[in-house]
Amino acid sequence: MKAITLLGSTGSIGTQTLDIVTQYPEQFRIVGLAAGRNVTMLAQQIRQFLPEIVAIRDEHSLPELKAAIADLDHQPILLAGEAGVVEVARYGDTEAVVTGIVGCAGLLPTIAAIEAGKDIALANKETLIAGGPVVNPLIEKHGVKLLPADSEHSAIFQCLQGVPKGGLRRIILTASGGAFRDWPVEKLSTVKVADALKHPNWSMGRKITVDSATLMNKGLEVIEAHYLFGMEYDRIDIVIHPQSIIHSLIELQDTSVLAQLGWPDMRLPLLYALSWPERIYTDWEPLNLVKSGDLTFREPDHQKYPCMQLAYSAGRAGGSMPAVLNAANEEAVALFLDEKIEFLDIPKLIEKVCDKHEKDNCQNPSLDDIIAADKWARKEALAATKELGDRLVFLR
Repeated sequence: MKAITLLGSTGSIGTQTLDIVTQYPEQFRIVGLAAGRNVTMLAQQIRQFLPEIVAIRDEHSLPELKAAIADLDHQPILLAGEAGVVEVARYGDTEAVVTGIVGCAGLLPTIAAIEAGKDIALANKETLIAGGPVVNPLIEKHGVKLLPADSEHSAIFQCLQGVPKGGLRRIILTASGGAFRDWPVEKLSTVKVADALKHPNWSMGRKITVDSATLMNKGLEVIEAHYLFGMEYDRIDIVIHPQSIIHSLIELQDTSVLAQLGWPDMRLPLLYALSWPERIYTDWEPLNLVKSGDLTFREPDHQKYPCMQLAYSAGRAGGSMPAVLNAANEEAVALFLDEKIEFLDIPKLIEKVCDKHEKDNCQNPSLDDIIAADKWARKEALAATKELGDRLVFLR
């Protein structure tokens, strides 16, 4: 039975991971849980899974959480704040830590888990995007495994099983195209928040759903693939695949192409990250190619998805630039969700912040450098919104 700690337990990654633990109680047990501020759901999880340690990131919610589980005979260690989440990440005899915290907030807990010798089931792409120059050396130093738990990188990882060293030629990431894949680019000026949150294939959190609509999620995955698989940016491609049945592909040196297919279901990559190198039998619906219908592909529209090229540029710049890109994107998406900027302002804001950072890009950043770049980018993104009051206007 594998001991697991789950960071981000009340989000979509967290709840699906707990579905797996519920279905396979003989395979997995929960040691630690960490969540943001959803006291009601976290209390229910504590009652069901009886973890040894729990943290809630919102410190003000800790008294409410204590009251919600006061009648339990089994009382976990209860912590709060970012420091509490870090303590959960490094705690006890956990073998694997699932990192489902959204955004750069997942970086420090992930590093703490690595330094404590825990394997990482990586569902938080920002850990490598912002922290790749620091995280990869730590993985090697501590001899732990970093296993991708998102659908695209899990697909690449699965296809690579048995491929000899040097056999990989190209990575092909598939993208659904998000909420606006069938919209003409001229219509994007009318986008409302509710429109951007209507993902056609996946059920995800608000931030990542907007990232899918801008295709920034795929640009970020390009950077993550670079750090995970050591592939040059010129050899990582993106293709729009509306059906989301092929989760990604690899091309080998002899031009053979391998793909991983399945229904759009995040439980599969999560299960594989937790059980690798084993394959656990499931009673989930098998893929039926006849039922899935035609599988189609098209090249991304660069005019519709400028965020994609911003990510490639930041990745090629390297150093602290990907951390700046990621932080600026997080702030821009938050501003859009709060209806303080328009949808088309998101890439403009990101580009403005990245351009300003170009002269200060640190090529060999330390963790402190990355944290400083992250904070700077957020401050710059917010400052840009104040130039003309509450609306963000760019004069070209």
